[in-house]
Amino acid sequence: MTGRVAVGPSDAGMLAEVRGLTVGPAAGGPPVLGDASLAVPAGQVLGVVGRSGSGKSTLAHALLGHVRPGLEVRTGTVRVAGLDPFDREGSRRLRGKVVSFLGQDPASSLNPALRIGVQIAEAVRLRSMTAGRENVRTQVAALLQSVRLPADRNFRRRLPRELSGGQAQRVALALALAGRPRLLVLDEPTSGLDPVLADGMRGLLAETLADGSRAALLVSHDPAWIGSVSDEVIRLERGRIVGRGTPVATRPARPPVDGSSPGEAPRSPAAASDVLLVRGLHAAHGPSAVLHDVSLTVSARSCTAVVGASGSGKTTLARCLAGLHPKTAGSVEWRGGGAPRGRGVPVQLVAQDARGALNPRESVAAALMRPLRGVGGRSAREASEEAVRLLGLVGLDGDVLGRRPGELSGGQRQRVALARTLAAGPRVLVCDEVTSALDPETARRVLDLLDELRGKLDLAVVMVTHDLVAAASRADQVVVLDEGRVVEAGRADRVLVSPEHAVTRRLLAHAGPVVHTPVGPKFSAR
Repeated sequence: MTGRVAVGPSDAGMLAEVRGLTVGPAAGGPPVLGDASLAVPAGQVLGVVGRSGSGKSTLAHALLGHVRPGLEVRTGTVRVAGLDPFDREGSRRLRGKVVSFLGQDPASSLNPALRIGVQIAEAVRLRSMTAGRENVRTQVAALLQSVRLPADRNFRRRLPRELSGGQAQRVALALALAGRPRLLVLDEPTSGLDPVLADGMRGLLAETLADGSRAALLVSHDPAWIGSVSDEVIRLERGRIVGRGTPVATRPARPPVDGSSPGEAPRSPAAASDVLLVRGLHAAHGPSAVLHDVSLTVSARSCTAVVGASGSGKTTLARCLAGLHPKTAGSVEWRGGGAPRGRGVPVQLVAQDARGALNPRESVAAALMRPLRGVGGRSAREASEEAVRLLGLVGLDGDVLGRRPGELSGGQRQRVALARTLAAGPRVLVCDEVTSALDPETARRVLDLLDELRGKLDLAVVMVTHDLVAAASRADQVVVLDEGRVVEAGRADRVLVSPEHAVTRRLLAHAGPVVHTPVGPKFSAR
């Protein structure tokens, strides 16, 4: 690490400090984080806000002594409790004991092959040096209870796949709290959760930070949450800190529910030709049934929102529509002929996990060029020009073409995944939580792009989402799933304004005000 100075104590009362930190691509090029300086006092919460790709996660990871593959620290210093986290000895003494991390996908920190009680017990032993089986078991029980989970033997013996989404999130928090770390680094820990689970997780984290015994660096796209728990907030733009101050807890303004700007007419209803029919669909994961008798119809140029709590079967349905998950009964029928101009396949999926959907060893250029050349028969020059155009459509510059997924922020990876899917020229785009890792402005731009593509390419969109405001402002029709069954479906202006089912009402209660949506095209679901 260049620019490193000798390890010494932090300024009085400062648990973590960053001074003049610049991080950039190892191969050269503009920095992703430039001359950043901040301080986290003991017992206080520092909030970090900014658009996707502004350097928020890079800054947060620096407190752990970590930079993404392909990046390097060029100048500056980082100190946590007076130690350098980039130094091997400093890292050993800090990680898990002084500083702990909860990221954008907390459940991914769980080992799928180990029972949760074993994982938490291992963390307790390593971080607190607790001896004796009974003492360790007592601490494991206390951690589970602190995150509102049962501590009995049956629950401790569960594997991660036997947990609901909310339970997995809370087990990950219990792991992060093992050893009583003095600093928590929280990087979008509620992104991708349904409104009920997100509210619960935010409340739990607020309780964890409320007693002042821990400091935290909190990265979030949710200004209301940042304002309610932070002592100070800094704002990043293009890798630089452009503002800081005391937060004001406010609820962000809701977008117009018809997707238009104030004063504009609502969107025109989509064409009524049916392109995708699902009848009596059943699907399973191994011996466990996941979807039960799901039926729906999607029309050309329409937007259908599929909503529901975590674990309700939304992602399995999305994968079935794209032909990526086998059905055990029922049918998924495409009625629209081939993809436009004879290219591609009719239905394409934009996955929720963009990191897993992209090959970590190939560049963005390689990820885009394969479908552009293989499906469209373009020359290398034409494919290269189209790749730059697609990146521009999703709000990215051409300079990301040479990067690998690990060198991108979560929001940048999601947009690259969307661009790659569009390269195949689909007629139905199945979007699984495509805006969950994006800041509100970028999310709005992506949704605007999907609206634009629906009109230009006669593209139908199936939007799997936890964001009921997005569903209200963009969708013509809404399908509500619960435990793998359609419990309510119909026009968005009816389902989201006058819900008939208790599940829909519960989701709406945690999502804030959602009002009228324009009537959409022909659609049926049961």
